[in-house]
Amino acid sequence: MDGVQRRVGRSLQFRLSVWLAVAVLLSAVAAGVFSFKAAFHEANEIQDGQLKEVAALITADNLPFMEQGSARYVPDAESEAKVVVQKLGNEPRERLLDLPANLADGIHTLTINGREWRVVIRTLAAQTRVGIGQQTKDRNEIARNSAVATLIPFVVLAPLLIGVVFLLVRQMFKPLARLAADLDARSDHDLSEIRGSDDAQLPFEIVPFLIANNRLFARVSESIALQRRFVADAAHELRSPLTVLLLQAERLGLSEMSGQASERFTALHNGLMRTRALVEQLLTLARVQESNGVETDEVPVARVFRQVLEDLMPLAEARQLDIGVIEHTHALVHAAETDLTTLLKNLVDNAIRYTPRGGRVDLSVRTDDGNTSIFIDDTGPGISPEERERVFDRFYRVLGTGQTGSGLGLAIVQTIARRVGARVSLGDAPWGDGRSGLRVTILFPALSV
Repeated sequence: MDGVQRRVGRSLQFRLSVWLAVAVLLSAVAAGVFSFKAAFHEANEIQDGQLKEVAALITADNLPFMEQGSARYVPDAESEAKVVVQKLGNEPRERLLDLPANLADGIHTLTINGREWRVVIRTLAAQTRVGIGQQTKDRNEIARNSAVATLIPFVVLAPLLIGVVFLLVRQMFKPLARLAADLDARSDHDLSEIRGSDDAQLPFEIVPFLIANNRLFARVSESIALQRRFVADAAHELRSPLTVLLLQAERLGLSEMSGQASERFTALHNGLMRTRALVEQLLTLARVQESNGVETDEVPVARVFRQVLEDLMPLAEARQLDIGVIEHTHALVHAAETDLTTLLKNLVDNAIRYTPRGGRVDLSVRTDDGNTSIFIDDTGPGISPEERERVFDRFYRVLGTGQTGSGLGLAIVQTIARRVGARVSLGDAPWGDGRSGLRVTILFPALSV
């Protein structure tokens, strides 16, 4: 959970969305406060105008009726009608408002009997003055309700805008996500230039990063190419002198030698044979790593089986092994025939070499839901589960098998499998009779129509 929180906290998309959401929220709050104050002030201005309009309607003739009518609207009894019309002066009757007689004409805010009133004073005649009043509490309540109504759009739109911000930011980062997915889907040996399917939609700030990465890929690709050429050239240059040495060694072997010399000659000859095998494996590895210009096609697995068995049958007979195809179907895989032949030949060669005399090596192929699986089962010692991943590393060999080798066979197999889109896995052979053994599975995906 802590790791997820750290990744989310370091996410540029998340931080940008949060900061934009905070900016939208603060803007909405500021705009709401301003709108509330403006609406509140405007509502009070409107109510002041209404008081002035009521004052303008009062004349000396209708003043007694207006004053008598407003006297019936007692604030505690009728809260919706609290406008009071009252004549100024010291008159011997009950008065709702105790207004001083010396108030100037105009609008005033007064505190009377502990209550705040908004009062308009107007002179109708020389000795007739009138006051029109309304409690500010009621005015403020009306103004507040009106101002609150202006906040509704902000309350509704602010969450909507925050959601839109998150969606827009996510949409803006989609080209980067697609670019990352394209890079992640590349094979291990693909160091070609990064070119997203929607370069026009990539942010301008990302372009320098892409250019720098493309330059790095170009340098790495050139360095790897130089390394591969060196290995291939070195192996090729070693092939000729090794061939000459082997020929000379074979001619020397025809000569009469003492027992000690013969023993040393055998060790020399075996060393030369191992060196030649290593050189051939290096040349094969250099060839399969070059993916450019390799044409793929739908290859019948049965035909490759036949070719591999023809090449390796003498080695299997020399070890008295029972080798053959036990399950045959008309299966096709999408690969170069030379690649598939090299892949299967290395696996079958390993199975033959590590299977004890009199053992068994079975080849089979099966098609299931469009996927084609090739199985190679042997009765050898197998490979422990903890070493099944490491054996694909170059020059790694399982100790204690008593077999010589270069440790490049499975590395070549893995390289070819990745190039053709197959997956190689190791497991226990399903003999069912208590015998140990190794099963190598090569899974090819379904052919696209």
